[in-house]
Amino acid sequence: MRSALRYVYRWSRVFGFDPRKTVAAARFLPRFLSDYKRFSKLRTKGDLPFGGSFPVFDEYAETAGAASGHYFHMDLWAARRIHQEQPERHLDIGSRLDGFIAHLLVFRTVDVLDIRPLENAIPGLNFIQGDATKLPDIADGSVQSLSCLHAAEHFGLGRYGDPIDPSGYRHLLRTLSRILAPGGRLYFAVPIGRERIEFNAQRVFDATRIVREMEGLDLVGFDAVNDKGDFVANADIASFGSADIACGLFEFSKPGLSSAL
Repeated sequence: MRSALRYVYRWSRVFGFDPRKTVAAARFLPRFLSDYKRFSKLRTKGDLPFGGSFPVFDEYAETAGAASGHYFHMDLWAARRIHQEQPERHLDIGSRLDGFIAHLLVFRTVDVLDIRPLENAIPGLNFIQGDATKLPDIADGSVQSLSCLHAAEHFGLGRYGDPIDPSGYRHLLRTLSRILAPGGRLYFAVPIGRERIEFNAQRVFDATRIVREMEGLDLVGFDAVNDKGDFVANADIASFGSADIACGLFEFSKPGLSSAL
């Protein structure tokens, strides 16, 4: 029943209808009208001019913020490790600019590669538009520090204008392994749990598949964000096979000594 409701909710949002906002509006409309009436009575001559109403019903019951979930913990997890390592250069592939990349730009320059264009010029961000499943211009073993957070699950599904390719994520994993320098670090995150493709949004992987298919790299650390949105340090990788949609946080290294800049 719950999965059916989730499916209906997902499709309703595709067409611009959010049932949660409808429920919130019905629940909090009386409070809004009461607040509006009271505010209007309390206004004085020196207040800002009144510009009408802009109802926001679904935030009456919210907390001060959401210090949980995939992106909150994932972005901090990777940014803290890169800050500690202080590599000379760092290359990111496909991660969110308004989260993880923004964190990094506070203390370092970042090379960012994405198949989509970027119209804004951002200080400290060196943007490269390209297909990360190939990257012929990046030499083998040349990248000392590399990240790809919540991006690999989309490759080959066409969601971002990329070519349709059921093996798109595999091509990406091989590229990441190829370009990572010996002794370098790869910070990698994807949804994990019961394996499936939810076309065209994402894939959900068994965490052991990622380790198995990341050829030539050693797993040096695994943390996770569970189904509740809580961070789990030093997680048991095998225990997440039955998760609905958790987030696996993988730190890989390539054996050998780095000669990359």
